Parts: sequence; C-alpha cells; structure tokens
Amino acid sequence: MAAVRRLPNPRLTGLGSGLFCGAAMIALGFLVQLLFGSSQTAYGVLFLPVAALTALWVRRGDLLAAPVVVPIAFTVGLLTVAEGEGAGGTLMGLVTGLATQAGWLYGGTLVACAVTLARGLRAARARRRALPAPRGRRRP
Repeated sequence: MAAVRRLPNPRLTGLGSGLFCGAAMIALGFLVQLLFGSSQTAYGVLFLPVAALTALWVRRGDLLAAPVVVPIAFTVGLLTVAEGEGAGGTLMGLVTGLATQAGWLYGGTLVACAVTLARGLRAARARRRALPAPRGRRRP
C-alpha cells in the first residue's frame, strides 16, 4: 500500500491533459519511428496506456475533457509515423493511418471514457455520502 502512495498523482486541467496527451503521443510516435520504423500497430498499442493516464490524471472538474483530447492527440501523434513524402503524401498517410488504425483510436477513446465514467460515479457516490441523512417527516 505504501508503494501505491508513492506513485505520481498529478491533477491536470483540461488544457494540461490535452498538452500531456499530445506531447506523449508525439514523443511515442518518434520513439516508434526510431525503433520499429513507422509501425502504426505499435503506436496504437502505446496509445492505450496514454489514454488511461490522461483520464486518470485530469482534474475532477475537467473530467469530460479526457475523452475529447485523447482522439485529437492520437491524430497529432500519428503524423510522426504517417508514411509519405511532402505535405500531400504525409496528409494521405495520415488519412490512411486514421482509417486503418481506427480500432486503436476507438479503443483508447473507450478506455478514456470508461475511466472518466468510473471516476465520475465514484465522485458522485462520495458527494452523496457526505450529505447529511434526510430527516423523517413529522406528523402533526
């Protein structure tokens, strides 16, 4: 239990979560490009934990930002592994990558939605428990 307490627990704003997720996906895209030579499957696999961390680290007030920024960050990072020469070729590689890797995109977005939903339900349950117990009606 003490090891769990030492793990980082940042609280990012909606903008901060978008910047974190986008920067992480760009960095991972370059890493995939370096190690695996533009393997979009490896990029998609690495996208899932980034989506989960983004949803875990966003502030409670900005929970709805996580499922929105995750697919945007996937697209931005996909530019690093998209194959093609020149602007037009890279754009075609991006569109092709989005079409062929849609499963990873939907999977990561689903992970972010599930984590966001679980955190929201947990927060609602905690708020409900913090409320005072309702008093019974008095009869005249």
